[in-house]
Amino acid sequence: MPRPPMDLSGLLPEYTALARETTLLNPAPGDPGPGDSSMGGPLLWPAAEPWPHCAREGHWTYADDGRSLEEITPGRTPMVPVLQLYARDVPQPAFPTGTDVLQLVWCALHHDDNEDGPMIPQLHWRNEAEVIAAGTLTDIPRATDFTHPEDLMPTPSTLTPTPDIDYPGFDLPYDLQQTWEKRLHGVNGLGTWSFEDGCAIATKAGGYPAWTQPPNWPTCVCARRMEHLLTITGDIQLGDCGGFYVFLCRHCPDTPYAYRYDCH
Repeated sequence: MPRPPMDLSGLLPEYTALARETTLLNPAPGDPGPGDSSMGGPLLWPAAEPWPHCAREGHWTYADDGRSLEEITPGRTPMVPVLQLYARDVPQPAFPTGTDVLQLVWCALHHDDNEDGPMIPQLHWRNEAEVIAAGTLTDIPRATDFTHPEDLMPTPSTLTPTPDIDYPGFDLPYDLQQTWEKRLHGVNGLGTWSFEDGCAIATKAGGYPAWTQPPNWPTCVCARRMEHLLTITGDIQLGDCGGFYVFLCRHCPDTPYAYRYDCH
């Protein structure tokens, strides 16, 4: 992630005060196991909990010819593993009390009637020791009955979590950005760095959303703006799907979550 070529704390203390801790996940194609933090890898799933399937009407994929569309019978398709994070590997953000595993799955089909994006996700928080003690699911259905959109099928990847500092990109108000740019005008050593460079456009946990379109933060039913939890970017792991963002509310007891999507 591009960094300011000089310390801005003295010049713009208001900007540096906006810093948030993030963990860059750095996925790379590999062979992860259920005991690993991974993207697109096998999950540590409780044996007593059925694997989720998507029962939405009207979801579709491309037919075998790769051009025409094929509508999928509701309930036919299992969801696919997208991300698994162990708290031991990811220092930020904090996990809810009593949990140390975060899991994200979604339906890897298109859903035109879903205003928040083409995919339908589910987020799960688990306790590793409790899942292992009760037994894990070994016969996990695979979504291979038809041609899934490649952009929504994560490549199995290992992660190299790296702590970093994130700043707002598109979340920085334009008028404030202009004001600060005037204060930095003529300062030697800044080069071509801009405020948008302060936000890591990467698959990450915590920090700020790596929006590629105007920000669209969800608001919880408790009327608070939700906290950014995950950004998953379109890259070698997800083709050109754009950006997928997961948010949560820590103020509500059931830790509700929401998601957003924007395209490149």
